[in-house]
Amino acid sequence: MSEQYLRAAKVSFGGNGKKLEASELRIRFDTHQDTTSSPWMINLYIYNLKKETIQSIREEYKEITLEAGYESDCGPLFRGQILQVRTFRENITDVATHVIATSAEKARNFAVANKSLSAGHTHNDRVQMAVEAMKEFGVKPGQIDKLSERKFARGFSYLGDAKSLLREVCFATGARWWIQDDRIHVVKNGNALKGETYVLNSTTGLIGLAEQTLDGVVARCLMNRKLYPGVKVQINEASITRAAVSPAYLAEVNNQNLSNNGILGIAADGIYRCELVEHNGDTRGPNWYTEIICVKNDGGYSPSLLAQGIGSNVDDDQQSLKAATAAQNDPSYGTPNYGNTDPSVKGPR
Repeated sequence: MSEQYLRAAKVSFGGNGKKLEASELRIRFDTHQDTTSSPWMINLYIYNLKKETIQSIREEYKEITLEAGYESDCGPLFRGQILQVRTFRENITDVATHVIATSAEKARNFAVANKSLSAGHTHNDRVQMAVEAMKEFGVKPGQIDKLSERKFARGFSYLGDAKSLLREVCFATGARWWIQDDRIHVVKNGNALKGETYVLNSTTGLIGLAEQTLDGVVARCLMNRKLYPGVKVQINEASITRAAVSPAYLAEVNNQNLSNNGILGIAADGIYRCELVEHNGDTRGPNWYTEIICVKNDGGYSPSLLAQGIGSNVDDDQQSLKAATAAQNDPSYGTPNYGNTDPSVKGPR
């Protein structure tokens, strides 16, 4: 692993064939990234820019790229589109320019799929329809898992937003999807992204001890741009503070979840899957760390994160898959529903 000192950060603005870089001034940022279809976001603050520069960012630039890390390893941490640029006086001497940006929001919200598939197509063919629609907005395919063995006996025609098609397919196959900067991942629930497993300990940047909570295992480490939702990390059991059980009667379920065999338990092999990642940095302040919430890679999930739409429930996936399969076996599945067409039934048609 590269040496983690001499922090470095660079912000680039792009649009209309122009590019503007800011790296010498003070930069402060916090990002929110998770395994949901909601766009990732960043709050970025640049201090004491010229008024002319602020105005040009507002009017001429639409995209932003943040690179952060260390002088020996500085690379992309966030790429996205600017939503708002505002200024405020933080103190008597410093004026901050606050940039709010999201990642691939246009692809998520405005991509439209319009295609027909012949009999014998698969769920992955439907996913490919949605991915093709998002390419118009600069999104490329990332990890696309094989979702099912099912081949449809009938053709399929679709005209609508790509995200709804992806939501339908993921519900039917027990999967989830999200966009990482400019790449879309469609991953079976319970699976992690393929690639390296990152070791977190005191020599690789872990700050203090990780903590077992009802959200999952929460860990904070020195800024690490290679940690993002879906990747695997390895944390030794000795580096995790176990959660205290509650003697309350109503806490029995939570206590069970936190046990070694529970969904929020400590992983026997030390391998965890990142569900939520937040980077927090300040080039001239104390903050320069990454905070993650993760669950054990072997069958773990977090009910509290699920309530926020983050993560996956492998147990419920089996029930959802059975229900969705039964619905798809119905002869009317995939046929447009134009409302009530039975003249004997009163009501809207």
